[in-house]
Amino acid sequence: MSPTLFWSAAVGSQFARDASSRSVLQIVHSPIVNGQQFINQSGETHAGSRVTRRCAIQAGAVGLLGLGFNHLAALRALAEPASNPPKAKAKSVIYIFLSGGLAQHESFDMKPGAAEEIRGEFRPISTRTAGIEICEHLPELAKRSPKWALVRSLTHPSNDHSAGHHIMLTGRTDLPEGFDANKPKPSDWPSIASLAGTLLPPRNNLPPAIVLPDRIVHNTGRVIPGQFGGLLGRKRDPWFLEMSPYHPQHYGAFSEFLFHHATGLVKDDGLRFQAPHLTLPEGLTLDRVLDRVTLRNVIEGQSRTLTDAAGDEQFDKYREAAVSLLSNSKVHDAFSLERADPKQLDRYGRNTFGWSLLMARRLIEVGVSLVQVNLGNNETWDTHQSAFPNLKDYLLPPMDRAVSALLDDLDSSGQLDETLVVMGSEFGRTPKLSTLPGASLPGRDHWGACQTVFLAGGGVRGGTVIGSSDSIGAYPASAPQKPENLAATIYEALGLPRSITWTDMTGRPHFLYNADPIKGLV
Repeated sequence: MSPTLFWSAAVGSQFARDASSRSVLQIVHSPIVNGQQFINQSGETHAGSRVTRRCAIQAGAVGLLGLGFNHLAALRALAEPASNPPKAKAKSVIYIFLSGGLAQHESFDMKPGAAEEIRGEFRPISTRTAGIEICEHLPELAKRSPKWALVRSLTHPSNDHSAGHHIMLTGRTDLPEGFDANKPKPSDWPSIASLAGTLLPPRNNLPPAIVLPDRIVHNTGRVIPGQFGGLLGRKRDPWFLEMSPYHPQHYGAFSEFLFHHATGLVKDDGLRFQAPHLTLPEGLTLDRVLDRVTLRNVIEGQSRTLTDAAGDEQFDKYREAAVSLLSNSKVHDAFSLERADPKQLDRYGRNTFGWSLLMARRLIEVGVSLVQVNLGNNETWDTHQSAFPNLKDYLLPPMDRAVSALLDDLDSSGQLDETLVVMGSEFGRTPKLSTLPGASLPGRDHWGACQTVFLAGGGVRGGTVIGSSDSIGAYPASAPQKPENLAATIYEALGLPRSITWTDMTGRPHFLYNADPIKGLV
C-alpha cells in the first residue's frame, strides 16, 4: 500500500504512514517567501513590505494537498539581495548522489596506461567528443557527451563514509564541532537541500527542495549525517519522500538489479517502490472539501496565526485559491508512476534508479527547484569486493540508462538549459585495488583525495573536462576543486546571490558561499 500524507497543523509538519502505521516519511519545509513581501528571521516585517492576502491564503490552504508549509510565524526571508544579483542559469537542479563512492577509475577517469592493479578490468570507450573517453559500461552516456561535462579533480581530505557524506551533501570540507559519524546532530552543517529549501521561494505552491526516494541509511540502521537541517534546526530539514523501503542486505536498483556485494544477484522478495499519493488530511473527504463552508472552516483553523500576522482577517477569497490548488492535476500526476507512459518507463528502467529520476524530472517540471536523488541506499556504490562484476552487472547499467533518459527528456522538452544535473559521491576509490580477507575477487577502498563529478545542463558547456588527476588517479594534477566550489556552482545556477546569508538557531549569520563556482563550466 502506498504511504498516505497527512498534515499536522499543531506541529507544522507532515508524516506518511503505511498500512501498519509505521512512520516512513517526515517532511518539514521552510516557509514561503513570495516576491516583494518577506519577513526577517526575527519575525519582523521589512520596512515598506507586508504579507499580502494572497500569500497568506496560499500558505494556509496548501496544507490541504498534503504538501503543507509551516505557518506564517515561522516565515523567513532571503537576505537583502545584492545590488546586481547573478541571473539564474537554471531554474532547477537535480543532484544525483551515489552513496558509497563511485570509483573514478571505473567510470569517468580511466587510467588505461597504468598498471593492472590500478587500471582494473574495464576498458575505455570513445565518446562523441574527441579526446574524452569513459568506461565501456556507460555506452549511453558516451553517446551523449555533447550534453555533459566532467570535473576530474574534486578533492577533500576524508576517507570516512559518514564524514564524506557530510562533506559532499553540505558542500563544507570542514567538519562541524562535535561531529559524530554515527548520527546526525543539531550542530551539523545544513545540507545543500536544506539551504536551498530555506532560501529559495516556492514555485506553484510546492517546496523548493525535495530528497527522494529515501534517506541514506547504513546497513546497521545508522542514519548518515549531513542530510538534514543541522544548524538551521529540524524545521529546516528537507522534504524526504521515502518511497524505497530500507533493507539491511539489499543493494542496487531493485527489482531488476537487486544484489548483494558478496553473493551477487538477490531474488526480489517483495520490495516495492511506493510512490506517495497526494491525499487530503485525515478527517476530510473530497465532498467535504468541495463544500465551501466546510473548506472555509478547515482553512480558518489552520491559518489563524497566519491571518493575525498578515494583519487582514478578511479571507473571503481563500476558498477559490484552495479549490484551485486541489484541482492541480500536474501536482498529483508528478507522484503517480501509474500514469507514466510504459515506453517512458522502459527508457528510464523499471527499477528504483529509473523510477527515481523519472520522479525527479516530473517534480522539476511542476516547479520544485532542487531535487536530490539518492541512487542506491546502504552505501550501494561501496564496491569493496567483486567490484567489477557488481559494477558491470548491477550498478553501471541502470545508472547509465536512467541518467541518459533524463538528459534526453530534459533536452527534448527544452528544459535542459534551465536544469543543472549534478552527479557525485562522497569519495572515489583508492588508486590500487584491494581484496578483502575471505573475498575471492578484488574491490576498492575509500579515497577522498580525488573523484570525478558529472554535470550537465544549466548552461554547462557539453564535451568539457575541468581539471585532471595524476597518472594513477590519486590526486588532482590540475585545477583542483573542493566541495565548496561544487556547492557554489549549484547555488549560482539557482540564482542565489553571493551576498546571501543564512542564520543558525542561535541567530548567528553564515555566508552561503564558501568558494567560487567551478570555473570553465559555463
